[in-house]
Amino acid sequence: MSGAPSDAALHQAFVSVRSQVQPVGAGVLITQNLVLTCAHVVNSALGRDRFTQAVPDRNQVVRLRMPHVSAGQEFHGRVVPEMWRPPRARRSGPAQPPAPDMLPYYGDLAVLELDIPAPSGAEPAPFLAHRDGGEVVALWTSGHELPTVRAVPRVSSGQWIALDVVGGRVAKGFSGSPLWDRERQAVVGVVVAEHGVGNARTTGATRADHDGHLNTSAVLQAMYAIGLPTIESELPELPPVAVPMAARGRQQLLAALEQLLPNPQSLAECTRWLSTRLGRATGDIAVTDPARLVGLAMGVRRGIPELLDVVRTHLSGRAPSPDPYGTPGWAHLLRVARVVSPREILTLRQQRDLTGLLAHCRTTDPTSLLRKVLPYADGLPAVSSPAHAMEVLEGYEAPAGQPMPPLLQGAVRVSLEERESGAHPSDDLDAWVDMAAARFGIPLAGVEQFRADVAAEARLPHRADAGHGPHAPRVQIELLPVAPGNRFTYQIWVWTDGGRHDVVLTQDTEVSSHHVVESIRHVLRTEVEEHPETALVEYFVASAWLRLEVDTWQCGENGPDGAFLPGITRRVVLRSSQRTRETYAGWKRRTKALAASRHLVLDGRSADPAVAQAVLEINPDAGVVIVCCDRQRQSSLLQQCIQAGVHTVLWHRHGDGEDIAAELVNLVEGVDHHGLPEAVRMERAKALACPESPVHHGRQLSLLHDGPDHRPPPLAPDAWTLTHPDRNHDTPEPRP
Repeated sequence: MSGAPSDAALHQAFVSVRSQVQPVGAGVLITQNLVLTCAHVVNSALGRDRFTQAVPDRNQVVRLRMPHVSAGQEFHGRVVPEMWRPPRARRSGPAQPPAPDMLPYYGDLAVLELDIPAPSGAEPAPFLAHRDGGEVVALWTSGHELPTVRAVPRVSSGQWIALDVVGGRVAKGFSGSPLWDRERQAVVGVVVAEHGVGNARTTGATRADHDGHLNTSAVLQAMYAIGLPTIESELPELPPVAVPMAARGRQQLLAALEQLLPNPQSLAECTRWLSTRLGRATGDIAVTDPARLVGLAMGVRRGIPELLDVVRTHLSGRAPSPDPYGTPGWAHLLRVARVVSPREILTLRQQRDLTGLLAHCRTTDPTSLLRKVLPYADGLPAVSSPAHAMEVLEGYEAPAGQPMPPLLQGAVRVSLEERESGAHPSDDLDAWVDMAAARFGIPLAGVEQFRADVAAEARLPHRADAGHGPHAPRVQIELLPVAPGNRFTYQIWVWTDGGRHDVVLTQDTEVSSHHVVESIRHVLRTEVEEHPETALVEYFVASAWLRLEVDTWQCGENGPDGAFLPGITRRVVLRSSQRTRETYAGWKRRTKALAASRHLVLDGRSADPAVAQAVLEINPDAGVVIVCCDRQRQSSLLQQCIQAGVHTVLWHRHGDGEDIAAELVNLVEGVDHHGLPEAVRMERAKALACPESPVHHGRQLSLLHDGPDHRPPPLAPDAWTLTHPDRNHDTPEPRP
């Protein structure tokens, strides 16, 4: 039993809320003189209708007890007017109480200020955001442990968390009770309503019988709670709540602060500022112990971002330049802060301002937003709102070489989507992003360029689709050959015009090309819907393997379904899996110029690498290149084309000379680059249809058809990086 989770921290913060005759609900201590509960609990304690909207008068006191700290002592609390949120039917607009049977609704929060500090032994509760599937417990209004309910958060829907009760019986009197996560030792929300057996529902779960005992006559099976993000959104004036004290990174943080704040005056000034921001008394305001400063920051939610902002402000006023990002030790402090508080980069004010703006956004789909910003991430959680999506994005760091963290990327995308629908938050969201970026040390020019790239990305599909039906699906094979090139591992992705881009098959053990083609056939049959245009089959390979003859691979020669030859029944192309960062600018430029540029021929005269490089340099817009040279030189020329950012390369694997070059030029002449895969497929089919002509050029055609678009997420370049290929890799990690 010694290893069982302790509820001591819950007991030290649990508050019983009482009317004149009986307990009616619960609350939780959040500072030494503030208690958080539900507004309908306060209404019931004061003898008012539970949905009364008016702020209780300051002369009206609410009777409180802390049964696990000082059971016999009663003390009083009064409603803080600016933190009174009665139950309301709508998110915004004129405040109207919800109908008696309405679930869920909005608001229903209140903060009580104690007439005297909490009793000795009481401690504010630590808080964390909830996690679906993590068991929590809730105490009944009396605080007695026997009626304790165990529940599991099932889903967040709008303002509330829905929980399935897995132990105990839920009855009236649980409202306002803190949800306690035993494993993480933190409060994750407050109970607000219950859902009854059959059709029985109640939203005013605040009454016991006349003797103050638990009434189990209306046993309920599910309950609802208000989670921490909603609490912070509804109560912007709420002081930062405490969090479980983290041990990781504490000593590193102390060392970093001692380097940046070497004198007592600096420490005292930053401690005073931080304590004021966090609403925490420091006692002696001249405290010069860095451990006290670290303790303040690590003990409350968003304390680390607040600490960084305080130190940044201090350094900006002390340094010759107002920008602290050049101060020795600042970049190290940012890295350490990410270790200590990996999921928080916004100060409390920044987070609340953002949440307030996102509450007005109606167009953005939060799930789609996550997929766009984090296309490479596995196991993304279900999100119910843009604010919830932003909370997820805040926990991800910016990719190497990308100054815009995912959080700001998401905010930019939300602003652009809302602007298209005419929603008003867009201008304010843009201003918020600009201010946040400045605090993160991101140049405004970088933010503007990212906006332009995302806007262009949003417009491209509309231009491309004008007058055309849906795009053909793509089967994409990320192929990993094993030397000498006759055994392979791979994974297969499916892309569709409807927004799907998923891994559908993975092969981790080495197999033959026959097995690869069998897998492609299986995917085409089970994962790809019929389409008027044949699906593209795209092999993503490293440049060293571009000469693999994937278009000749087949399977099923003796099977009941007959032979399957993708090279002639489908448009088979090669794509590069390794585009180095220094090639991105050329790649983007040549891709953009494809529609207007002429093709370029690299023949035997370009066998010298220096000559080939010069030819590519003096033709910076050429996006289609025909390679026609000795087969021994083909690999190096293909590599040079990729390094130069060439989009499309056509070559004959076993032939060179003027005749071959002329045939390939005739093949691409007058063909739009979008049509090249189909033109090459038809040449391959013509070659097989003429067995008497074994030298037909269609038998040995390979096509690299490779742009920045429609790539599997792990192989996709970032839009901002494409625009800024030379940005210094040593850019500090974005931090507030």
